[in-house]
Amino acid sequence: MFTRRRFGLALAISGLAAVFFAAAPAAQAADNVTVFAAASLKNALDNINTAWQADAGKQATISYASSSALAKQIEEGAPADVFISADLDWMKYLSDKKLIKADTELKLLGNRIVLVAPKDATTEATIAPNFDLAALLGDGKLAMGDVKAVPAGKYGKAALEKLGVWASVEGKVAQAENVRAALKLVSTGEAALGIVYATDAVAEPDVKVVGTFPEDSHAPIVYPVGLTAESKNADAEGFVKYLQSAKAKEMFEAQGFTFLAPVASN
Repeated sequence: MFTRRRFGLALAISGLAAVFFAAAPAAQAADNVTVFAAASLKNALDNINTAWQADAGKQATISYASSSALAKQIEEGAPADVFISADLDWMKYLSDKKLIKADTELKLLGNRIVLVAPKDATTEATIAPNFDLAALLGDGKLAMGDVKAVPAGKYGKAALEKLGVWASVEGKVAQAENVRAALKLVSTGEAALGIVYATDAVAEPDVKVVGTFPEDSHAPIVYPVGLTAESKNADAEGFVKYLQSAKAKEMFEAQGFTFLAPVASN
């Protein structure tokens, strides 16, 4: 499924994916709200979940992976109450199949994509039309999410195409199963550069931002949230409302997200 990767890169990526999926216990507490969320949300949502437990005495069990993988799992009957996607396309995919409750979809967050390098790298970049990304990479790899399915990968490819440099680096791309897996390849030095969300760069001390992609080089990055059609958990709506609280807004913004939703009263 994922091409152009050396065997060592494949092992690193699949190993990290296993960590994300292991985040959901095999035997989930029956009364917990089950949340399927884009991998880039992990730091912020873990903090918000802890705050929700302290404030409301309730808890969510959160599984993190690529939006595409989570949407496919919901389609196949995985028991989720809430879905938070890193793009509008995968929410629409489920909504079109009547797998999201009507009138519960909400545009929650915005983000940016950036070019990152290992923290000790001397790389500097000015991201503009026809910038020489191939020269910046040299013999190294460019880590990205799967460009056909993972939202960060799709945004990244669109930006590189708009800037006229995709053809020059396509053969150097190491495609990962989610954006945090791409980030890991950069932080460990297995990839010379990577395209990830600005929030991922904030969350990983072993990388540094060397350039930010112009917002007009790709579609707006929007994270929607919605309740699944099969959810019967009475607390699921309360969790989504908590995501819109002033406290959650502060936690999202601390990780670099742009808050798009109206702030809900407690």
